[in-house]
Amino acid sequence: MGTTTRSRRARRNASAMKMVGALLALHREAAGYTQRSLGERFVVGEQQIASIEQGRRPLKPDLAEQLDELLDTKGALSAALKYMPEVDLVPLWAEEYLDREREAIAISWYEGLVVPGLLQTEAYARAVFRSRVPVYDEDEIEQLVAARIERRELLHRRVPPTASFVIWEAALRDHLGGRGVYAEQVQHLREYAEMPGIALQILPLGRTSHAGLDGPFILLETPEHQRLAYTETHRGSQLIADPDGVGILTQKYAMLRTQALNTEDTRDLLDRLLGEA
Repeated sequence: MGTTTRSRRARRNASAMKMVGALLALHREAAGYTQRSLGERFVVGEQQIASIEQGRRPLKPDLAEQLDELLDTKGALSAALKYMPEVDLVPLWAEEYLDREREAIAISWYEGLVVPGLLQTEAYARAVFRSRVPVYDEDEIEQLVAARIERRELLHRRVPPTASFVIWEAALRDHLGGRGVYAEQVQHLREYAEMPGIALQILPLGRTSHAGLDGPFILLETPEHQRLAYTETHRGSQLIADPDGVGILTQKYAMLRTQALNTEDTRDLLDRLLGEA
């Protein structure tokens, strides 16, 4: 992600988020709350309040309204969010997921239409964004590609998250970007399939049952061992913290792993796909 673009990609508007965070800190202290006591009031925790005040995590509109009422700010926080400049390509509804992804200690990802974003090559990611309707312009595409490639860094941290990926074989039968891009992407998956801490499984075509027919989803575990789920649609997304909702998707993922090839057979299938490329 060059320096200017990197800062824009990392946050919707970093300066504005810091301003909102500073405003929250000012009103919190005036009302006599610590970060911990305020976090406990809303069951979001001290760390999340600290992240918002430091401008590292966006303040969501529903929480802003509740804080305005509790801190008697006369709607100042909600108004600050409403008029925050929008300079980033990352939609507001996806930002909290990206924050949680960065800090996750475990990631489980099912994908049925494309290769999971964390496993995409640069050329494949570019082909994905060029397939969008309505189309992005070339500058937007390059920013989005760089943002996606930077996200891969979390798999190469000194202590990376434990990561599991299940990919429906249908996603590997399309040749997005052409044969060269496809061959590079399959080779890239083959390399990740050998990395310690990563379990890569392909759900082959021809199965008589399929636990992922409702679409792709991601499961995360935070450093505090909170379990979250994330789903995305054409018009928005949902970060799920409700234990029942997370539990249902956890059951689906467990079933998908039993329906998919094991990691060794997955490597064999990738080798065959490489031979056909």
